[in-house]
Amino acid sequence: MQLNKISQLQDLWEDLPVFVSKLQFMAQELGLSLSLYPIDHISVRCHHIETAERWHQGLMQCTQLISDNIINGRPIRLYELSQPIDIAGQDVFIIELPYPKDKTYPKESWEHIEMVIDVAPEQLAITAQNLLPEPLPKGYKLKISQPQGQQERLPNPTLAVSNGEVTVKYHPFSLKKIIGSEKISDVINVIE
Repeated sequence: MQLNKISQLQDLWEDLPVFVSKLQFMAQELGLSLSLYPIDHISVRCHHIETAERWHQGLMQCTQLISDNIINGRPIRLYELSQPIDIAGQDVFIIELPYPKDKTYPKESWEHIEMVIDVAPEQLAITAQNLLPEPLPKGYKLKISQPQGQQERLPNPTLAVSNGEVTVKYHPFSLKKIIGSEKISDVINVIE
């Protein structure tokens, strides 16, 4: 079943073209290419647990749950679509659903994409910052972080640029590689 056929996901489906339009406008303002690096996944944000549960129920009808992990103290679920959604001309197969923490968002909907830059983790921040104008235009913020899942064995630094509505994040590894590192960790824990 496709995303657009699921009643629990109609708000996301209807907001997708709006999100993509805002993303393209942001890329134009910053002089970023949305085709230079692969878009690994797209993520939603919500501040009501009921919204997260509704989206989860909908996503379970049209995707495969590929990861259910605690990252920075909250559940983050990853779903793989059998048919991709088009984001700025790229096929995107993975949707990330972080459960609410303590932040309220302007709108419960799509929030960011994550692109993979194939560099050593310690080079990510410099490489990604070189893609951005200096200084950033008014209203844009830059954040560098190191999210870590419970079982992750790969360093996963993130550089994010946001205008408060839409965010583009850069990572050195795809989510599939990160999930693979979790599986290796499970095997090592069993052996130990």
